[in-house]
Amino acid sequence: MNNDFPARLVDLLGASAVRVGDAVPLHHATDWSGMAPVKPLALVMPSSTEEVAGVLRLCQRFRTPVVPQGGLTGLAGGARPVGNGIALSLVRMNAIGPIDKQESCVEVQAGATLQAVQEAAQAEKLSFGIDLGARGSCQIGGNLSTNAGGMGVIQSGMMREQMLGLEVVMADGRILNMLRPMLKNNTGYDLKQLFVGAEGTLGVITRALLKLRPEVRSRTTAFLALPDYNSAIVSLRRLQTSFPGAVAAFELMWEDFHRLAIAWNAMAPPFSERYPLFALIDIDGPEDASTTAQLESVLASLMETGAVADAVIAQTSAQSRALWRGREIPAEFHSRMHPISFDISLPVSKLGDFAQSCVAAMSQRWPGHRTVRFGHLGDGNLHLTTDARSIDAPPEEAERMVEHFVFDLVAQMGGSVSAEHGIGLLKKPYLRFSRTESEIAAMRSVKAAFDPLNLLNPGKIFDLS
Repeated sequence: MNNDFPARLVDLLGASAVRVGDAVPLHHATDWSGMAPVKPLALVMPSSTEEVAGVLRLCQRFRTPVVPQGGLTGLAGGARPVGNGIALSLVRMNAIGPIDKQESCVEVQAGATLQAVQEAAQAEKLSFGIDLGARGSCQIGGNLSTNAGGMGVIQSGMMREQMLGLEVVMADGRILNMLRPMLKNNTGYDLKQLFVGAEGTLGVITRALLKLRPEVRSRTTAFLALPDYNSAIVSLRRLQTSFPGAVAAFELMWEDFHRLAIAWNAMAPPFSERYPLFALIDIDGPEDASTTAQLESVLASLMETGAVADAVIAQTSAQSRALWRGREIPAEFHSRMHPISFDISLPVSKLGDFAQSCVAAMSQRWPGHRTVRFGHLGDGNLHLTTDARSIDAPPEEAERMVEHFVFDLVAQMGGSVSAEHGIGLLKKPYLRFSRTESEIAAMRSVKAAFDPLNLLNPGKIFDLS
């Protein structure tokens, strides 16, 4: 690093916003992916868009790579620094609001946490359409950069659908202000959408204009025991027909995941018998008891046909939260196991067969492996996590072997190696499994046009050559 570079960073941001060398906290050396930490040359924490622009102009002048960082909850290594560059943390840029009730939107800085946005909306009797288990740590900039989905996609769509506008700082420090609260704006290229899912490789998101929705007046939670995967699809479609637009979640959990949730939460099993599949559902409705009564009727009908084996409906908000705690154990994976995590997308009709055949094939290859499965059925998203410690190999070798094994099966079934977690570093070797060479070449062209010096999050998603 040029000896003048750290001093120029301090001149620009002040000493409190710059950490150099060994002063960089280890927390900023990696993310939840489990990849080995890499200490950046410096950690910088700007407090405004103008300061971000100044940092990028300085980095371009000194040819210094920049890795943007949000809440560091990513699972693909997208926020892991490079040793010859800086980590650009948006943690100080966390302002929210005020809420614009007329336009049903809110402007937030990229460092605001998802939970803070949710709570700000709730305070004004509105709601935000994205929810993740890491809500208290993940940041809006990271959610946008990975096009996060989570548990409400079936009703609200992914992060891309929640965004009305963006402010982005380009690699050369130019600021693109695209914060316009209009649903319809067909004036040329929709540039803002290029940065959603780009993982910080095209520009640094600094502010976002987010859509808000009317507050949910009441939400009914139920937990279903299912005899097989096809019954899950039948149940989902019946619920969507009976409650148009009101099915807020249909989270599918295989028995292996459910057993782990019960053990980790020290909770009593909701059913006396064992079942292969479970679904956690939320239905929106009015504040009276009509939704619960209708749901009871629909579930009774599904039980008569055998599509649902058993069911419990939460009678209080405390019971609902208890059911959801079981679903949210993935937030603990990185601290309670050595996870090899997969975020797979497949056509809904193929997801069940894949989940069964994949684990069966893994059992033949690695008897005794510990793998759990859960997913968002409505959007064909399967999450599969294997504990590397259950594979008879050193952890890094186990990761490599299991990743190639699973992604090869995904490719054979025409699926996607990433549904909502991004590509980062971990999935970069497998991008070709889900994208054609022509598509990847087009991506490289966009990258070269927006960041010709390849300074923004270099090496993530794909290599330029």
